[in-house]
Formats: sequence, C-alpha cells, structure tokens
Amino acid sequence: MIFRNISRLTSKRCISYIQGQSPEPKIREYFYFIDHHGQLFLDDARMKNFTSCFKEKDFLVFFFKRLRMNTTTRYKEDFPYLSLCGRERNFVRCDDQPIVYTHIIPSNNDSENDQLSYGGAGPAMTVEFEPEKICMLPNTGRVYYPAIEKLGGIGLIKSSLAIDLSKHFEFGNDEHNPPTQFNWKNQKYTLTNELVKRWILNNHK
Repeated sequence: MIFRNISRLTSKRCISYIQGQSPEPKIREYFYFIDHHGQLFLDDARMKNFTSCFKEKDFLVFFFKRLRMNTTTRYKEDFPYLSLCGRERNFVRCDDQPIVYTHIIPSNNDSENDQLSYGGAGPAMTVEFEPEKICMLPNTGRVYYPAIEKLGGIGLIKSSLAIDLSKHFEFGNDEHNPPTQFNWKNQKYTLTNELVKRWILNNHK
C-alpha cells in the first residue's frame, strides 16, 4: 500500500493523516469512507466507485462487525466511527449512515420474515425485515430502517432499493408528513415512524 499524507478541509477545519500511520508503537491507523450505496472505500481514494470499493466478503464482515462509535479523542469529529481490528484502528466517516441496507433476501418460509442485507456482504450480514419499522423522511425522500444501537440505531436503505420500496407506501392526508402505511406481501402495515423521532432527537443534540 502506498502511504500518502492527506490534508482536507472538513467542517471548516483542515485535518491531516497518513494511511498506515503509527502514533504509538505497534499501532496502525487507517481511514475509511462509506457512501450512500453502502460501499466501503479508503477515505483518500481518488475515485470512489464499484471498481475501487472493498468487495471481499470476509473482510467486510470482519470490519462491520467491529464497527462502533468513535469514543476516543482521535479524529472523533471528522471520523465518528471506529472499527478495531487487532492492532489497527480504522477510523470511518460516511455519507449518511454507517449501516446501509442494500437489498432484501426473501424468506422461503411464509412463517419467517425476509432479511435486509447490509455492508456488501450478502447473506453474511443481515437483519430481520419488519415492514412496520421502515420510514421515509419527506424532506429528503430517503428511506431508513432501524440499525444496531451501538451505531446510533438508524440505517439507510440504498436509493435503488428505496425507490422499489417507496411504491408500497401510503400517505395520510398530508404528503409533507411521513407515510403512514406500508403494503408488503398482501398485508398492510401501520408504520410506527419511530425513526422520525429518533432522527429529530439526534439532529438537535
């Protein structure tokens, strides 16, 4: 890997790092970025597209299973998430949310729920899909679904999947408010919209 010193302006501050830097003995630090499609990149990658993202599923599972909030004093404001992999500190920022659900894995059993896959690892990383918990924010049109609490509890649904799912939404009398119903597999669900309250709370801290 070629190590390059990176300086960039973030939140009106210039931050600097070197991929693979060692701030203390036997410790290495790397810096990553997750886009709104759920793709993982080195933060300093000049081109961020499907050809340059990480695709090795074992690595992705290892990386995302260890992802948590960055509670250290290092790069906390610019890289709010951290994945600890042995002696490596992997600092992570994202376009929207660190957990991005990319597709639905249908259940083969009518008594079991479908699964939402995230992190680009297919069936290796999934959560149960409970239709009543899906949520759209009218001001952005983006669709969200609950994620693990240690990462803030909110996961983004990839835009292409969100477009397909949005066809199943029903709005009340005011389309400026979140959808109230969701039709899924011949059943109508009343949406809890619990993520709307969480989103408002998170953005007013």
